[in-house]
Amino acid sequence: MKAMRIGGKLRRLRQEQRLTQAQMARELGISASYLTLLESNQRPVTVRVLLKLVERFQVDLQDFAADTDQRLSLELMEAFSDPVFEGAEVKNTDVQELVSLLPAVGRAVIDLYEAYRRHLPADAASTAGEDASESAPVTIPSEEVTEFIQKRFNYFPDLEDAAEQLWHENELSVHTLQQGLTGVLRRRYATEVEVRPAEAMNGRSRHYDQLRRRLEISEMLPLSSRIFQIAHQIAYLGHHDMLDQIAAEGRFTSSDAEALMRTALANYFAAAVMMPYRLFLDAASATRYDIDVLKNRFGTSFEQACHRLTTLRRPGAEGVPFHFIRVDIAGNISKRFSASGIHIARFGAACPRWNVYDAFSTPGMLRVQLSRMPDGATFFCIARTTSRAAPLSPASGLGHRMSQRAIGLGCDVRHAGDIVYADGYNLADPQLAMPIGVSCRTCPRTDCTERAMPSLFQKLHIDENVRGPSTYVQA
Repeated sequence: MKAMRIGGKLRRLRQEQRLTQAQMARELGISASYLTLLESNQRPVTVRVLLKLVERFQVDLQDFAADTDQRLSLELMEAFSDPVFEGAEVKNTDVQELVSLLPAVGRAVIDLYEAYRRHLPADAASTAGEDASESAPVTIPSEEVTEFIQKRFNYFPDLEDAAEQLWHENELSVHTLQQGLTGVLRRRYATEVEVRPAEAMNGRSRHYDQLRRRLEISEMLPLSSRIFQIAHQIAYLGHHDMLDQIAAEGRFTSSDAEALMRTALANYFAAAVMMPYRLFLDAASATRYDIDVLKNRFGTSFEQACHRLTTLRRPGAEGVPFHFIRVDIAGNISKRFSASGIHIARFGAACPRWNVYDAFSTPGMLRVQLSRMPDGATFFCIARTTSRAAPLSPASGLGHRMSQRAIGLGCDVRHAGDIVYADGYNLADPQLAMPIGVSCRTCPRTDCTERAMPSLFQKLHIDENVRGPSTYVQA
């Protein structure tokens, strides 16, 4: 277990319980002086004390997890990298102290910064020499949904149970899943499935006609996507109340965010139906997370298999904790989740050294990278591009084009030995680790030739007589 320092959270818990340090120490079976050291973060918490916290105060250990503090620290550093804070000269140590002692205040700062960005006029979003169209996007409903999924560790047990029940009650099989799910729609919901010509779909991939009780699917979708859309529709028809209940827990700020959350939950259910938890976990373990084998065995796409790997968080039956990122060729991050501990940029562009961007230079080829963050944390990452045809839109007169995205999947290097792609890779060789960061503004590396903007950690000194590795780094 990583050394966890929970001083701020422990002190806040004690204050909420209205206990003195002496009283709290007695409850935990430790001395008052040791509690003082814990609250001041001079000592890491032990497993015994954590178990006592669970026993005496019914705390959720996820609330005390060290990675939540790290994530908050990185989000704060991202926020403070905004030029609006340029005169504040906030140091990394300041942020660490804030997160350690007053995490609720740190979270409030993030919320305030997001509210500021939401109300920022488009013409004010640009900085000197930067076009507003290139500025980091303001907070949108998808960001709220992503944060809710991250807080739930991308695991929704009620949906997993519902998917397993669907399998059990209908005796489904991986190799006949489309026929089985089509039969479920017909028998349970009096709904027929029709694969329709692309020109009749008017650019849509799926359309559910409520009056005629008919699910129309574009012929442009591959088989894996057709099955996914059928399972997605079953989620809405058979488990709408469950979707509403889980979405309500997010306390989203808009109806758009709630609707988007329900869509994400229906997608989660569809993936759980296509790749049942126990079957998929056993196959992943047996094949050592060979994604090509998994996607062929379960009839899914590469992206579907990768995303499903991030959801294997059932207590007592966990898979390798992965992070997942999906980007387009312009660098836009359209999906992100991290259980590995790596931080993925929220407010700006990510590091161009990530292999997920290198994947575009070798379409269809799997790229492997040992990635090392500035704090020394190292991750084993794989990436590959995927292509799909956009549905035909007759109005455009242009037919359809292949859109290309890159999928990145990775884990802490400690788990790399469980991954087939790490075979033959000398994980202990420091020369093989690619130095990466979260973003240019929050990265302290001074020798990066790909730096696109100055670092928050160093003052910018420009010497017109010297050219360093980049414009913002002097030799």
